[in-house]
Amino acid sequence: MNNIGKSERESQNRIIQLFKNELQYTYLGNWEEKPRSLPVEENLLLDFLINSQGYSTIVANKAVLELVKAATNVSSGLYDANKEVYKLLRYGVAVREELGEQKERAWFINWAAPHKNNFAIAEEVTVTGQHSKRPDIVIYVNGIALGIIELKNSRKGVEWGIRQNLDNQKPMFIQKFFSTMQYVLAGNDTQGLRYGTIETTEKYYLQWKEETDKKFEYAIDKHLYLMCQKDRFLELIHDFVVFDKGTKKLCRPNQFFGIKAAHKNVHSKQGGIIWHTQGSGKSLTMVWLTKWIRENIDNSRILIITDREELDDQIEKLFLGVEENIYRTKSGKDLISKLNNTSPWLIASLVHKFGRNSEEGDFDGYIEELKKSLPSDFRAKGNIYVFVDECHRTQSGKLHDAMKLLLPEALFIGFTGTPLLKKDKQKSIEVFGPYIGEPYKFDEAVADGVVLDLLYEARDVEQFVTDQQSIDDWFDAETKGLTDNAKIDLKRKWGTMQKVLGSKSRLEKIVFDIVKDFKIKPRLSTGEGNAMLVSSSVYNACKYYEIFQNAGFKECAIITSYNPHHGDTKGEETGESTPTEKLLKYEVYQKMLNGKTTEDFEDQAKTQFIKEPAKMKLLIVVDKLLTGFDAPSATYLYIDKSMQDHGLFQAICRVNRVDNEDKEYGYIVDYKDLFKSLQRSITDYTSGAFDEYDLDDVKGLLSDRYEVSKDRLENALETVIALCEPVHPQDEPSFIRYFCGNTENPEDIKETEERRVTLYKSVVALIRAYANIANEMHKIGYTEQEADKIKQQVQFYSDLRETIKQASGDYVDLKRFEPGMRQLMDMYLDAKSSKKISDFENKSLVDLILHVSEPPEPYGNKRSKEAVAETIENNVRKVIIEETQTNPKYYEKMSKLLDELIKQRKEETIAYQEYLEKIKQLASDVSNPMGKTDYPISLNSIAKRNLFDNLNNDEILALAIDNVIKSNKLDGWRDGGLKEKKLRIAINEIIKDDSKTEELMQIVKAQNEY
Repeated sequence: MNNIGKSERESQNRIIQLFKNELQYTYLGNWEEKPRSLPVEENLLLDFLINSQGYSTIVANKAVLELVKAATNVSSGLYDANKEVYKLLRYGVAVREELGEQKERAWFINWAAPHKNNFAIAEEVTVTGQHSKRPDIVIYVNGIALGIIELKNSRKGVEWGIRQNLDNQKPMFIQKFFSTMQYVLAGNDTQGLRYGTIETTEKYYLQWKEETDKKFEYAIDKHLYLMCQKDRFLELIHDFVVFDKGTKKLCRPNQFFGIKAAHKNVHSKQGGIIWHTQGSGKSLTMVWLTKWIRENIDNSRILIITDREELDDQIEKLFLGVEENIYRTKSGKDLISKLNNTSPWLIASLVHKFGRNSEEGDFDGYIEELKKSLPSDFRAKGNIYVFVDECHRTQSGKLHDAMKLLLPEALFIGFTGTPLLKKDKQKSIEVFGPYIGEPYKFDEAVADGVVLDLLYEARDVEQFVTDQQSIDDWFDAETKGLTDNAKIDLKRKWGTMQKVLGSKSRLEKIVFDIVKDFKIKPRLSTGEGNAMLVSSSVYNACKYYEIFQNAGFKECAIITSYNPHHGDTKGEETGESTPTEKLLKYEVYQKMLNGKTTEDFEDQAKTQFIKEPAKMKLLIVVDKLLTGFDAPSATYLYIDKSMQDHGLFQAICRVNRVDNEDKEYGYIVDYKDLFKSLQRSITDYTSGAFDEYDLDDVKGLLSDRYEVSKDRLENALETVIALCEPVHPQDEPSFIRYFCGNTENPEDIKETEERRVTLYKSVVALIRAYANIANEMHKIGYTEQEADKIKQQVQFYSDLRETIKQASGDYVDLKRFEPGMRQLMDMYLDAKSSKKISDFENKSLVDLILHVSEPPEPYGNKRSKEAVAETIENNVRKVIIEETQTNPKYYEKMSKLLDELIKQRKEETIAYQEYLEKIKQLASDVSNPMGKTDYPISLNSIAKRNLFDNLNNDEILALAIDNVIKSNKLDGWRDGGLKEKKLRIAINEIIKDDSKTEELMQIVKAQNEY
């Protein structure tokens, strides 16, 4: 039997057996004929809660009701619904068996004992929605759908399964079914498994990477076996999921195993170093480890130390993004004060820069400040864990020693994204401890697709003196009256300026070089990508900026540590036409900022650089943005500054972030020959700029652009030639017969499809490889004749591809044209201005009460009036139901008024026109309670009025509760955990009634104001 290219069904059968036999999951059956709409199998969940967990039937039913309510509420989008469900799954739900009794927490999953849960799978699960869908396999835990698998046959790429999952999450298909989903998987037998979660875009789907002694014929079986073991699957969900500013994220294998190794270090109280290369998610590793320590170590506190403002800022934003409030200390004294207290539990401290031009934190000054701030009775409170970010810095050892004196019981963990210097490696390991887990190096990250490979090119702009005599004459004239020493000093300075600053002519050549690249280079010319230029000084950065502006290249900005101040100009005016260095910097910055503050300008420039690369093409930097600045759009890094080791490593990693599929590499263009002509020592990456690293630690970091590009082109050409070799004679009819068969026979077209797809992909790879170096064939080493021959071959195969596509009638993938088509629509499609369709002034009700005025003919008949009335009533009722939680008393009253109005209309005890006026007023009251004037004047917000209504109209009590909430609520307090409990206790101190407090907490949680 031919097993090549077997069907998806065969793969599915085998995988179901894997779940049943190897993973011990229950098989629930084929549900193709048993449609369902919800991701919760209520009977299975109730059985688990009652019979396995021991909850009463009442508690179990109430708990399931809460989960189903959260799972079906996608009104704010899938992300918010999934986040709410995740909170219920992870933290349980508090329910009360009977009114007046204490609430108890019901857990939908037994996290502590994974094997006490009911793991199951179902296949061909028909899910009804606006348009029904049928996922291949659904993973259930206690009847809750936590995983979904889409399978494809061996010949169809795994990306089709990913796209199918993405389609299914849209509102027009089965979006609600994904509200409980944690792992969204796609795979086939040839490529293995890819995993993501809800709304993960195709490029961010990940592949599991782990060795096992167990043998598998197919990679997908191995990946599913490793990820879906019962305890592993629940651990991945419990400890390695984060909701980060609108994006749900899962861990990569390197993060998982790094954190698991760190767990052992924490338990054994041993420090160490986590080395995960730049761009591989080191910051999220820090977040997950922080959360685990907080939940698993009593009285734990975490202190995160950085030595750069942007790193401190980045860490704060990251923790706030995942709803963890982090306190940023203002000084060494502030840090000591906070450590001497029991809170906050999460602290970030910056090793302050005391010198304006300091590239790294002033460790000595910081340590001195800490010691001076130490009170005599100082004793740090709690179990303290110190994370030192970028611990590779030379002076981290000094900081460690000083902090050990202050925090003798603390455990120190260093984080780094770069290798350790040879001279510091042993010292760093002595200071922090050995590596925690395996270092995740650059070449591994590239192989895993986590970051992109970097291509390197050195460019030289040679300077030469055109008229030495004129220079000598100038010196003679200018130095009359100076001492010999003064003349020597002046000439020395001149030599330094030549060497460091470079001539205007040199800077112009580099500018013209870069402008040319933006016209011809991949991504730069299309506006998809952009670039950074590293300048040797702020002065040079300003010179560069001026030259770019004069060249008509306006979409650029300078971002440096310089902040212009009018004091900079004091004593700088010489009367000469050429400004001094300080004057030039001040003047250029003033023009560029155009009235904005430096901070606002930089924020705007950075945002535009990331989100609109075509509008901010180039950032000119010196030291800033070379660490902790992630911009997937950044494709080229131009270096005109002497750099080495960590600084250089971090800088070049600014352009290795994954972006659209057309970004295949990050490009490094070096004007300082930092790698001493890498082409001549391609096997030794440690020569020159990286000679302080061990060779193995930076293996695979840079590739010579010309060598890689040549290999890529020749391999692509060989592939296409080999593919077409069987065709004889090599003319159009023969090619069509070979790749299409008989074009009038659909079966022939189908049978030759795989052959054509291979041709299309191979030719596209050839075209890309050629386009990347078409203008530089001679630099790579091709003769003119060889270059011309390759050009003709590329054209031939490009024409062949188009011919075969036409002959076969193949579908043309329009994805790459879609942005252009959208732009055409925006430019050439218009819409008429809206017309006022009702007399309701309340704009938020435009959709709620459509056509509520007296309907004109021919809609004025009785039946039409009734239909309009029922539409209005249904919509008003819907708003009442949706808003009830914010103010139960108020909306209960509104509901009664609506019932009475409906009754009057049906019994015809009210005229239709009078009915319309009353429903209009009721709708206004429903949607805008603030419009009512019968509240005390002190209740000047929706939240205060809602409290008033539900506290028996007690004005003083409502104001007191409002004040308590605002004084005690923490960021992200709706966590179902400690923050929420703190607020509940504060409210109960005033209410002094547990039941009433719990009732009030539900109302408080529903207020947007809090």
